[in-house]
Amino acid sequence: MTEQSRIRSKRRSGMFVALAVFAGTILTQPILKAADVPALIGKQSNYVIADGETLLDVAVANDLGYVELLLANPGVDPWLPPPGISIVLPHSHLLPETKHQGIVVNLPELRLYYFPDSGGQLRTYPIGIGSMHNETPTGQTTVIKKRTNPSWIPPESIRQENPDLPEIVPPGPQNPLGNHALNLAWTGYIIHGTNRPYGIGRRVSHGCIRMYPADISELFELVEVGIPVRIIDQPVKVGWVNGELYLEVHPTAIQIDALAATGRLTPYAIPKTAETVLAAAKAQSDRLNWSVIRRVSMERRGIPIRITEPNDS
Repeated sequence: MTEQSRIRSKRRSGMFVALAVFAGTILTQPILKAADVPALIGKQSNYVIADGETLLDVAVANDLGYVELLLANPGVDPWLPPPGISIVLPHSHLLPETKHQGIVVNLPELRLYYFPDSGGQLRTYPIGIGSMHNETPTGQTTVIKKRTNPSWIPPESIRQENPDLPEIVPPGPQNPLGNHALNLAWTGYIIHGTNRPYGIGRRVSHGCIRMYPADISELFELVEVGIPVRIIDQPVKVGWVNGELYLEVHPTAIQIDALAATGRLTPYAIPKTAETVLAAAKAQSDRLNWSVIRRVSMERRGIPIRITEPNDS
């Protein structure tokens, strides 16, 4: 039986969500040795939609965020995708341009990267982040505490929205922190699991960073208190791979929210994309394919695309 058949069998038996989210048996991440990290990691693959399956189901089953799966498959109805069609699973990523150390969160791509010390393994995970009125901040901080089966003390802002909340929510299925939490030095901000896995890959939190339960369980075991955490806002990424320049562009916060709500994205170009590309191309700028660059910048599919013409020299 193929992996896809096993996933569908679990769904038909009514056990799919529990297995995908809590057992971690079908959640995978691209893994590389840190010393050998190239500009591009992971590998895209295809997936055939089963009868009754939604893109939200596919995202959870394949350790992807909801929005990134929509971006990679424009025109596919997220709730009624035609059974039998092949879609892209966007597991390929250019690395953000920042110091590759500790935890790096890139907000526009709704993704967390873990860069361990020398000799460790690079891992990347989809995340959920803060909503429009509860933005996840950018900047540098550290992990100051690790908690297993954490209790949750709802902050005053959330209690105002829901006065019926108890003062303390104990560990268990009603706890929005899930089974693991990494407290940051920024007061009130946490990297944690979730009891609402369908929120991964969206801007729906009150500013914290949410992860699938299996993913935060893995990350929790890998990191130590004091590890640096960098949260950046980098919608445009470029990188050289085997002598070719690749471009990866992600949507704005407004586009992300609209896409999550409607399943559609209104294309428009990101300012200064050309400057970023030219700075990376340097002496090989004559090889750039500007029609492809404009298309990638407009569509913002979040997929690395080659933007150089073959070198004939």
